[in-house]
Amino acid sequence: MYGSYNAKMARINLTTGSITVEELDLDKAKKFVGGRGLGTKILYDEGIAKVDPLSPENKLVYLPGPLTGTQLPTATRYMVVTKSPLTGMIASSNSGGRWGADLKYAGWEGLIVEGKAENPVYINIQDEKIEILSAEKYVGMLSEELDETLKEVHPKSSVLNIGPSGENLALLAAIMNDKDRAAGRSGVGAVMGSKNLKAITVTAERKVVPPADEVALKEVNKSALQKLREDGVTGTGLPTYGTAVLVNIINNVGSYPTKNWQEAYFEEADEASGETMANTTLVKQGFCHRCPIGCGRVIKLDDKEVGGPEYEPIWAYGANCGVKELEAISRANMMCNEYGLDAIGTPCTIAAAMELYQLGAIKEEECEGVPLTWGSGEAIITWTKRMGEGKIPLAKLMADGSHRLCEFYGHPEVSIAVKKQELPAYDARGIQGIGLNYATSNRGGCHVRGYTIAPEILAHPEQVDRTTTEDKASWVKIFQDLTAVIDSLGLCLFTSFGLGAGDYALMLNAATGTDYDDNQLLEVGERIYNIERLFNKEAGMKPEEDTLPKRVLEEAIPNGPSKGMKSQLNEILPTYYELRGWKDAFPTVETLERLGLS
Repeated sequence: MYGSYNAKMARINLTTGSITVEELDLDKAKKFVGGRGLGTKILYDEGIAKVDPLSPENKLVYLPGPLTGTQLPTATRYMVVTKSPLTGMIASSNSGGRWGADLKYAGWEGLIVEGKAENPVYINIQDEKIEILSAEKYVGMLSEELDETLKEVHPKSSVLNIGPSGENLALLAAIMNDKDRAAGRSGVGAVMGSKNLKAITVTAERKVVPPADEVALKEVNKSALQKLREDGVTGTGLPTYGTAVLVNIINNVGSYPTKNWQEAYFEEADEASGETMANTTLVKQGFCHRCPIGCGRVIKLDDKEVGGPEYEPIWAYGANCGVKELEAISRANMMCNEYGLDAIGTPCTIAAAMELYQLGAIKEEECEGVPLTWGSGEAIITWTKRMGEGKIPLAKLMADGSHRLCEFYGHPEVSIAVKKQELPAYDARGIQGIGLNYATSNRGGCHVRGYTIAPEILAHPEQVDRTTTEDKASWVKIFQDLTAVIDSLGLCLFTSFGLGAGDYALMLNAATGTDYDDNQLLEVGERIYNIERLFNKEAGMKPEEDTLPKRVLEEAIPNGPSKGMKSQLNEILPTYYELRGWKDAFPTVETLERLGLS
């Protein structure tokens, strides 16, 4: 019995042009849930860990989850799983919007795309029908224009695409869908570009995915909606101010990285905050399909309504580059969407370039008229555009991320990254748990693989002391395992503010006919986290890569409420490994046997 699982997947070989239908392995799907977990299992089994990420041998797996397309709150997410060209490890990037739900409505549980087309193509899906069409006339087109153009060709479709940065194989390239939603991290857009694949359009007649138990699903849906509405974060904070509600919260505890993490408190933070946006440029909330929260922002920019910046790009273009002007940040963010760039990695690389310029490593003449100076709104806009275009030598280098940029200039310490992926907007010196999560994240520097900001800052599910290491290994493991489940279900991570593992188990059981309890579901998350780690081991990861940048480990925060603090990662990492059943950063034989991965 499949329940809300679709019974089939499509394997699309762009080299040969063949399209084959494969029956979903239901036992494997239940063992790894779907989405992120199932995608990683498929790639691991097919030997992708050892291939060149930008070669035809790499594969892209586009997977919703078993709950995607159901009537449950936020049931629209999908994952792009591949081998990352940025990190050389597993990439599993998540996005919302509508595209993932439409893929489910069309009757597909996922797509496996392999090979490389001789010329630019796009994939068109209309319910059961899948075809590979020429995209030569769309080469070089910006993401939003391509979205609108393909919707004219395929009315009522959802569009997933890459911008020019993906075509250029920039390692910071994202995959865009529904104009301003992004599978943003780990360079997944470059993998799509390496296959000469410009877009995937989906049109579906069906508008709902039927569950195994409709009565049970209605009951758990009603309960989940009530909990999300009553929660202070999902019911009030995010709907009112979007994710940028965090700007003043994180700045006021002194963990808002500033000028490429040289500081951790930004005096002008409020000038580019969720509150300021609400009082100036905000037009309305932005909603993904099936979402009751509406954390997205639609803003006015040049008499046009566009997707506004979320917390991460507001920080990364703002405090991290020393910029306080919300308009400049919004324009740079729009450039990321148009060119298809990671809106964390791109501005963080600009911040690293600004420090290199400050040190004299990057010379004035390399900047071609726009110096990389702290606080320059012109610089963040111009250099984002240049990175998207990939024509100027320095910009082309920057588009491959801060690790490669800083190595090139002989200052690797200036790159604030883990496993070559830039860190997000929470200073791990002032918030100890998130630092452990960064260091052990399977896809490199990432906050949404174990969001301990919830307990350490937002008191969800309870308040814990951000400054200590006590119990942080346990908190990080639980959040990482739960997040692996949520990503695999096809739901938004933000639901975890109001819901717990028991709620997700009830949702999955009603939708698919399974009988998980909360502990069993968390074990599925643990299994997913471990197979990702196995993939990384096969890909060549070394134990010493579970670490943090030298600045975070050795340099104390110089200003603000967290002045004097450093990361205490080395104190808690051994405990984390012990809890996971890992030795030297990898699962032991006993752990693999317990999880059915031996």
